[in-house]
Amino acid sequence: MKILIFLATLCAVSGQAVAANRNIISRGNLTNSQLQFSKNKLNRVAFMGGSITQMNGYRPMVENWLLKRFPKKDFAFINAGISSTCSTTGAFRLRSQVLAEGRVDLFFIEFAVNDDQDAAHARRDCIRGLEGIIRQARKAQPKMDIVVTHFVNPGMLAQLRAGKVPLAIAAHETVLKRYNVSTIFLAREVADRIDAGTLTWKEFGGTHPKPPGNAIAAAMIGQLLDSAWAKKLDKKPVAHVLPAKPLDEGSYFDGHFRSPAESANAAWTWHVPNWKKIPGSFRSNPFGGMKLLTSTEPGKETTVKFKGRALGAYVLAGPDAGALEVSLDGGEWKRVDLYHRHSRGLHYPRTVMFAADLKPGEHTARIRLSKKSNPASKGAAARILQFTVN
Repeated sequence: MKILIFLATLCAVSGQAVAANRNIISRGNLTNSQLQFSKNKLNRVAFMGGSITQMNGYRPMVENWLLKRFPKKDFAFINAGISSTCSTTGAFRLRSQVLAEGRVDLFFIEFAVNDDQDAAHARRDCIRGLEGIIRQARKAQPKMDIVVTHFVNPGMLAQLRAGKVPLAIAAHETVLKRYNVSTIFLAREVADRIDAGTLTWKEFGGTHPKPPGNAIAAAMIGQLLDSAWAKKLDKKPVAHVLPAKPLDEGSYFDGHFRSPAESANAAWTWHVPNWKKIPGSFRSNPFGGMKLLTSTEPGKETTVKFKGRALGAYVLAGPDAGALEVSLDGGEWKRVDLYHRHSRGLHYPRTVMFAADLKPGEHTARIRLSKKSNPASKGAAARILQFTVN
């Protein structure tokens, strides 16, 4: 019943004049999606982020809002939310998990929370991840409309209430201003409402918002789109302007997955692990049935050849996660720890980068499992879902 009330609130927003709100930041043009939705029978809307996107939260509320706004149209909704993943992983999975589905008319992104609390990214990594997503999306589909929402966790909320902008949000805003992408600054909206005494953190629902918190996000998105779509429509979609140069030449705008299958050998097995016999919880959605390149034999090597300027691995790092040693093009061995602070009880999805600023061209990486694991690990295992190449 509560969810129905919140959805009714969203519907009431539609068609009303939008009150000035500093946290609904309109940039560029969002009318391409309206034009497509108005004339096409089938429309495609994608959502990418972490658990906040994957869960039953703001995403289905926005989907329902669009279905009510365009009742005679069919929509294909893509849920590319994967719990725990950051914008770095997003840049590498965009091609296969979003763009491969076909023309995307409207693309919603959220990664501020996971770049902050899961990945603990430096500013450079926040920029390289989000710019990698947006520049790659705009290069592939120039007419795609994009909206980014900044969600919030307790630490970020405390910073905002103290007048500071959290690092991940500040870095993401630098990208969004560069690419003229609209922002739903939900994190600051929550801080503003708490300061005004009209909302509590408990009512909002926490880092993974309850229906009232998700309804705030969805209503703000509705207000942004209502305002943008009140403008006169162009006769046909117009390509968004792509800056000639990226903010960071090392951003992952050519990011993609490379299957580890060809790297299998006697010590590195390409198979579906028997998760029931491996300690630690496992998320069957979306990893159930997936093959991984796996090794538990320290010192044993595998090789991957690739073309680009960056290489990493998208891994599941559980309680027994070890460390890798990587040699690029015959260079010195570099140690990369796979274990994450959340690995203690979970096979945690994360992307680790081996090298990110190589000279463009052909490269060869030798990879071996280190004989020395993280002190917190209970084993020495590597389980690679995909190699990440840029």
